[in-house]
Amino acid sequence: MKPIDLTLTISKSIPSFPGSPKPQFIFWSNIKEDGYNLELLFLSSHTGTHLDAPFHFVKNGIKIDQIPLDRLMRQAILVKLKKSKNSPITKSEILQFEKKNGNIPNNSSVFFFTGWQKNLKNNNYFTENPGLALSAAKYLVQKKINLVGIDSPSIDLGQDESFTVHHVLSKNNILIVENLANLDKISSKEFNFTILPLKLKDATGSPVRAVAF
Repeated sequence: MKPIDLTLTISKSIPSFPGSPKPQFIFWSNIKEDGYNLELLFLSSHTGTHLDAPFHFVKNGIKIDQIPLDRLMRQAILVKLKKSKNSPITKSEILQFEKKNGNIPNNSSVFFFTGWQKNLKNNNYFTENPGLALSAAKYLVQKKINLVGIDSPSIDLGQDESFTVHHVLSKNNILIVENLANLDKISSKEFNFTILPLKLKDATGSPVRAVAF
């Protein structure tokens, strides 16, 4: 399989999570005056396609610069479940996937395609997005999953202001990748991935370059 870019492009116009700042690209130097072009970036560490470190929701959780590389370069399982607004991914649906495709092994990385990414420019993108049901999150915890990825802006349902699933996964040291793109271009149930965050000291998260191959 040729490499597939799973990453949204960060620009001034990319939608931001409610309450987060909009990204800014500030031109600082230019070739005419300085001999080179240079810009300053101002953005949340959870902008675009990004990785949540457990520290995002757990006081003593590991931080983004502490995540071992071998957790970010692995084989993954892709679960395709088209979802509409406010629709949870349930434990029952994961069990149905396993019945058809075989059990998801312990310590796996699991990516969920919901089709929600097509709503990126819509007003309800952050407020009515699909996410994991609590039962599904607890089931993945039982399997000691390494990483969970999704093509919506949050692993929680948009209407869950308590971030219930974030807390459950982060407390159990499970990495979370949100705002993935192009998962529909992956034709196999299993694929290799590389997801590389910036090595930001003591940060809760980072934009990433996510690639399937």
